[in-house]
Amino acid sequence: MRNPRINSDFSSGQTSTKTRLQQLLLPSALALTLAVSPLALAQSWDGPAYELLGRWEHITTAMDKSSREQALESLAAEATALVEANPGNSDLLIIDGIVRASLAREVGGLGALGAAKQARKVLERAVEIDPDGHAGSAYVTLGALYDRAPGWPVAFGDSEIAEQMFQRALEIRPEGMDVNYYYAAFLADEGRNAEAIEHARRAEQGTPRADRQASDTALKNQARVLRQKLGG
Repeated sequence: MRNPRINSDFSSGQTSTKTRLQQLLLPSALALTLAVSPLALAQSWDGPAYELLGRWEHITTAMDKSSREQALESLAAEATALVEANPGNSDLLIIDGIVRASLAREVGGLGALGAAKQARKVLERAVEIDPDGHAGSAYVTLGALYDRAPGWPVAFGDSEIAEQMFQRALEIRPEGMDVNYYYAAFLADEGRNAEAIEHARRAEQGTPRADRQASDTALKNQARVLRQKLGG
C-alpha cells in the first residue's frame, strides 16, 4: 500500500508533492452532480434532503466566500438535527456528509479535520443503509475525502481507498459528471495523465441536470480546465 499523502487542504503545516489547494469539494459540487440518465432520474432526493441540497448549492455557488463558512456551519447543524430525527434516512446522511465536507474545504488547515472526519462517518453510515449511496454520490464524496485528507497519524487520508471509492462510484454511474471529474483530478495527481484526460472529457461532455444547473455547469468548466491543463 502506498503511504497516504499529507495534503495541505486540511493541514497548512504539512507539505505535499500533490497539492490541489482549494479543490476539496469545489463549489462545482463534490459528490452531487448526477448525470441525466435512467438511473439518475429514478433516484430523486427526498423532501428534506432536496431542500438542504438546494441551500447547499446556493451557498457553494452563489454566496461570497467571506460568508460561506458560517452558512455551511449553520446548514450542517440543521442537517445533523434532521439526521438525528430520521436516523434511517440515507439521503439525509449523504447531504450531511456533503455539507460537512464542503465546510472542511472552507475551514482549511488542521481546523478542517473535525468536519472531514464527521463527513466520513455519516457517509459510511449512509452506505450501510443504501449500498448504492444514492446512485454513487456518497462514494464520490468519500473518494474526495480519502484523497485530500492528511494521512495517518494525522487523519485518514489514503490514496488506495480513495481510488476504491471512485471505482465503486463508476460501477454505479459510469457517466456521472462528478464521478468522472473527481476521479480525473485524482488520476492527474497520481501522474496517470492519459486516464485523467479521458475521465475529464467524460465529465466535460456530461449533461447538467435541470435542478442543478449552477453546480453542474461549474463542474463542466472545471473538467475542461483540467483536460486542457493536461494537454488533452
